Amino acid sequence: MAEGDPELESIRETPERRLVDWLFQPASFRFTRFFILRLLGLVYLVAFVVAWTQLTPLVGNRGLEPAGPYLDWIAHSAGGRFAGFLRAPSLFWLTGTSDAALHAVSAVGIVLSLAVLLGATNALLQLALWALYMSIVHVGQTFYGYGWEIQLLETGFLAIFLCPVTTVRPLPARGPPVAIVWLFRWLIVRVMLGAGLIKLRGDPCWRELTCLVYHYETQPNPSPMGWLLHQAPPWFQHVGVAFNHLVELVVPFFVFSRARARHVAGGLLVAFQVILIVSGNLSFLNWLTIVPAIACFDDGVLGRLLPRRLREGASEGPSPSHRVTSYVVAFFVAVLSINPVTNLLSSEQVMNTSYDRLHLVGTYGAFGSINRARLEVVLEGTSDDEITDATVWREYQFPCKPGDVNRRPCMITPYHYRLDWQLWFAGFESYEEQPWIVHLVYMFLRGDRSVEPLLAYDPFPDKPPQWVRIQRYQYRMTRLGDGTGAWWTRELLGDYLGPVKVDAPELVRFVNAYGWQ
Repeated sequence: MAEGDPELESIRETPERRLVDWLFQPASFRFTRFFILRLLGLVYLVAFVVAWTQLTPLVGNRGLEPAGPYLDWIAHSAGGRFAGFLRAPSLFWLTGTSDAALHAVSAVGIVLSLAVLLGATNALLQLALWALYMSIVHVGQTFYGYGWEIQLLETGFLAIFLCPVTTVRPLPARGPPVAIVWLFRWLIVRVMLGAGLIKLRGDPCWRELTCLVYHYETQPNPSPMGWLLHQAPPWFQHVGVAFNHLVELVVPFFVFSRARARHVAGGLLVAFQVILIVSGNLSFLNWLTIVPAIACFDDGVLGRLLPRRLREGASEGPSPSHRVTSYVVAFFVAVLSINPVTNLLSSEQVMNTSYDRLHLVGTYGAFGSINRARLEVVLEGTSDDEITDATVWREYQFPCKPGDVNRRPCMITPYHYRLDWQLWFAGFESYEEQPWIVHLVYMFLRGDRSVEPLLAYDPFPDKPPQWVRIQRYQYRMTRLGDGTGAWWTRELLGDYLGPVKVDAPELVRFVNAYGWQ
């Protein structure tokens, strides 16, 4: 049959042929891979820089939650160090958890992330980044217990199979397997649906379209744009919640559709994350969530963003071995997706949970409930030997946590101050639920400088205070044009802890119980 033969054309248009074209999508994804890896490289870079600057004061030998005793506890409860390694895989079982080892892993991660950001495209490189970051997460304890950690590990795992093994070129001639592109799409579907469903199930204000009335004021680390958005009238906040529901609950169903609808869905997903980036400081979460959303686009769209000299290279399909490997990975992801999908369908849905020790396929969600008031803990010290009505208390300030009411909210995304974030949780709980904060008080009283990198201002730089206490306040954002020049107002609610001295028996007993003496 000749080209243009009506019989041939009718065969091409059969439902079976259209189904095959839809399933295997003959479009190329070389440029899709290029953009996925560059943004993932940026996220990895930020994550490892955060580790370099904060890991030692958080989980180092003199950190708030030292990693060494934590691994010893895992080994003891698991029945040995090898069993402990299987429970929480980490390079630190081999290297030890010295400050030098923590810095070394972070430094290697920074170098490899920079290579990816600058164009290196290689499966072994991605495997190394994934293993290094998993090593950090498994010793990070409280300060690495957030959903974006397991989301980065799942994203990084998929990136391994997006790349060839034998080259590091930015745009290898062989494109990635379509199956892996689909797995990235499956990831963004689960992330969005998880976030949307947990909102509808978790807090009535999401159903009533009122959550954003409170959110900008009470989110963990508000930004200047968040302060401005808090000034908006209620109808504007209702529209914002409705748009949130549209993107998280409707758009995901178009991620697997044909090109035009899929491109629109991808555009909405990316735009939504950009809005979240501007309006808050949610670590690198929203930057990371854009990564799988890029899989909604093919080379026909993304090629327009690249210089012509890069677009004109030869293009081939993946090698047979790469394609077969992608099918094996897809099969295992499908099996491991059973628990996350069951969770999505459950009325008892939980968010940000892994079902395997390597964090290969997780379940996600964010802001399932919204606080109606912002409660902050404020740490204060004094050099007075005895506390009287005339005692002057001086506040410790943190880089991004609200403290001084006249200080402008920070804008640091995608960077992340982990202690500031955890102090937000502490404001809504007791110190028994956040025991590390007692250790922080003890370190202040001892004049331990190891936590100094976590502070914006230490009111006792030369000599430790005699007493430290923690007060709990309710913070409210000021209104535009109120003439005060302040960003916040605050109201004292009462004592959270203390005042205590370094030799207070109850403080010493508490610290000893956790092995922090």
